[in-house]
Amino acid sequence: MSLEHKNHIDLSILIAVLSLMLLSLGVVYSASASYAQHRAGDSEHMLISHSVKVFLGIIALFIFMRVDYRRLQGLTKFAVVLAVVLLFGTLLLGGEAKGATRWLRFSSIGFQPSEFAKYALLFHLCTLFNKKGEDIKDFKKGFLPMMVWIGIITLLVMAQPNFSMGAMIFILSMIVLYIGNVRFKHLFLTFVSMLPLLTIYMLSAEYRLKRVMDFINGFGSDAKPDYQAWQSILGFGNGGIFGVGPGESKQRDFFLPESYGDFVFSIVGEEYGFIGTIFFLGLFFLIMYRGFKIAKHSTDPFGRNLAISITIAITMYALINASVTLGILPTTGLPMPFVSYGGSSMVFSAAAIGVLLNISAQTDLHPRVREIPLVGSIDADGLNIRKVY
Repeated sequence: MSLEHKNHIDLSILIAVLSLMLLSLGVVYSASASYAQHRAGDSEHMLISHSVKVFLGIIALFIFMRVDYRRLQGLTKFAVVLAVVLLFGTLLLGGEAKGATRWLRFSSIGFQPSEFAKYALLFHLCTLFNKKGEDIKDFKKGFLPMMVWIGIITLLVMAQPNFSMGAMIFILSMIVLYIGNVRFKHLFLTFVSMLPLLTIYMLSAEYRLKRVMDFINGFGSDAKPDYQAWQSILGFGNGGIFGVGPGESKQRDFFLPESYGDFVFSIVGEEYGFIGTIFFLGLFFLIMYRGFKIAKHSTDPFGRNLAISITIAITMYALINASVTLGILPTTGLPMPFVSYGGSSMVFSAAAIGVLLNISAQTDLHPRVREIPLVGSIDADGLNIRKVY
């Protein structure tokens, strides 16, 4: 018998992501039932919609899992240009919701281009690292062209306005540039020069200033965080160690706004308690651990940078969302990946995980051994074996 080593995808990440997506069905249903009953007259209305998005996310995951990640290098420039066009289109034609223009709608289908733009930009930066080689250390040849793409995407997202998403795209891009061995002094000078502009922009709108001040005042002896954060914290408090049980949340009944969206993690804490929150966060830490391990064992720089970028993007969103719901950070509009209600985040994050799994299948991290039978013939003296496969 002969042994052939053939790698397979990282099952730990696949199981963790599918678990989060499937568990989100119960969490979103519980969190949205009262709101859906009040708005649509059907408590299952948002569950059905979310189920379709989870299904599309799973399809996207398995499609990109089968596509050789190296082929994406030829598509990332087209993707980032398309992202710019879609973001422009959103500003001109997008539907307004809660004072912001963040969605493109085609009939009853809503699409948030900023979620696509985030991954398109990160993927293109990884492609540029591969193409430019040592030129990425040169300010004019390497750093400046990449900053042009980062600046355009960030400005278009913030113009919606969407400060939290724009700031996250900028921060993620800076981290990816650092990973790609861009000169630290270029990054440092860029960050220092941009920080005052980001601060001015953050404080320029009354609602953003109020969020910051409410967060700061929340640490006073007699003060409380803003209403949404306070209701979220109450949800965690109600849950205790083991939670009040699935479907028994009280905060979802019009106490906690966006209980099915950006603050869905509070419903997890209320219904499943401290044990449940640790389990959910544990799945994200598993994704982070395995993602970095895949990057370490990647066979080429593009795969390494791509694996790190995807892993950081997913886990940073999860940790920031959890921190916001716990009152550790000011309120933002960032969803919990694979858990919050919302199709754009679900589908594009799942597609990114599919790419990560494809990278994992082309490392030597977890080989699969397959036996191949040999057909042999013995020569006249019976000593030599000629192998035929």
